[in-house]
Amino acid sequence: MVIKPEQTILIACQNDDFTESLSMALSKEGYKIVSVRSGDEAVHIIDRQQINMALVEDTLKGKSGMDVLDYCQSLALTFPVIMIARDPSIEKAVMAVKKGAANYVALDATTSPKLITELVKEVFLSKNSELTNANSSNEITDEVSQIEKFEGLVGVGPAMKKLYKLINRVAQSDVTVLITGESGTGKELVAQAIHRRSNRRDKPFVPINCGAIPEELLESEFFGHEKGAFSGAIRTKIGRFELANGGTIFLDEIGEMKLPLQVKLLRFLQEHKFERVGGLKTIEVDVRVIAATNKDLWKAVQEGSFREDLFYRLNVVPLYVPPLRERKEDIPLLVENFLERYASISEDGSEKKKLTPEVMECFMEYSWPGNVRELENIIKRLIILSDGNEITVKDLPERLRPSKKEKLLDSSFAKLPETGLDLKKMLEDLERKFIQQALERTGGVKNQAAKLLGLNRTTLIEKMKKLGMDLSYKPAD
Repeated sequence: MVIKPEQTILIACQNDDFTESLSMALSKEGYKIVSVRSGDEAVHIIDRQQINMALVEDTLKGKSGMDVLDYCQSLALTFPVIMIARDPSIEKAVMAVKKGAANYVALDATTSPKLITELVKEVFLSKNSELTNANSSNEITDEVSQIEKFEGLVGVGPAMKKLYKLINRVAQSDVTVLITGESGTGKELVAQAIHRRSNRRDKPFVPINCGAIPEELLESEFFGHEKGAFSGAIRTKIGRFELANGGTIFLDEIGEMKLPLQVKLLRFLQEHKFERVGGLKTIEVDVRVIAATNKDLWKAVQEGSFREDLFYRLNVVPLYVPPLRERKEDIPLLVENFLERYASISEDGSEKKKLTPEVMECFMEYSWPGNVRELENIIKRLIILSDGNEITVKDLPERLRPSKKEKLLDSSFAKLPETGLDLKKMLEDLERKFIQQALERTGGVKNQAAKLLGLNRTTLIEKMKKLGMDLSYKPAD
């Protein structure tokens, strides 16, 4: 879907320098910009002009960013509002989404105008997709087969296109979804995409990492607690399930959850009811549950560390996010996306850096055990540490560089003819050449030469015999 950028964006921000930079970036994309410095001015503009999107700082003078959100909600205004947070927190993010914010962006040193510009495009794309969704689900399916970016996910390969289509399908219902895949593949992005494409898009998306919170505190994080429920509970706390009412809760690393809490989660999935820790009142909420894990949950069931009935409750619709090594055709697109997103963190931040073809070859050969997250971190590192506007092989971490053996093979193959190749003879000549080089380097000492070649002495002698080499070979003086 092509976004038509003849739209007006209101920027309400107290930082004049940031506003100016952001205005320039958005203007280059064809958007019309109106900027103000206070919440009162923002409301004044909203009352009198046609606005297609608002970017609102949370700590505005007069009316705060939250007040502006409240005003938009009270008038049932439909344009998206992105909250720009100078003092971010989970609680404020949840509150902003509850009040109708399309997104909540923490403003820090890495938050560039380019990053927010990309977010603006994604929000407009999502808004347009919602309209398309209301008119024709078939059109969305056609759209998915063409796009390179989908709700923050990046990829054009068959695995990602299949994933996009599945996201569109499951988003239209309230079924529980289990997202599986290795660490760093983007499982939370998939969960967010499902939420944004669903009828719950205007309600909160509340994530919680089950593996990052101590076991004794996780139930309180889930369901909240009453004042005095345990030592340190000095006030009543609302849990994540209650905060997510009407929206979606994302349970990341669900495989880390211990058996006692699994029982309580199972009950919630069955009844959508719970009690706060230390409380007697039963609370009922309307929440869609999306879970994710990098573990083999079925294996955990067989081992007795995960309940079988809970597994089936969660695994109503399974979604698999492929590792990067299974979709290497997407690496160039991901690299370009990260280079553009993080251009501003370089020393001058004036121009997007480029990769030499050799670096891209290294990227395509590497197995990426850390998946997309590892690639993203590598790109950020290269942008910061590389000199000039070009990233070369010498800038790469050692694990990404070609080995010395690969370099030697590359240099040997570079001079081979394109036609009339005798593969067997070529390999014998290469092997003979490598053995000669090893013997020359070690002064003819076969034990040392064999070690240099990764062989034992007996194997080296057998190879020399097979290749017709003189076993008494000595390097020339």
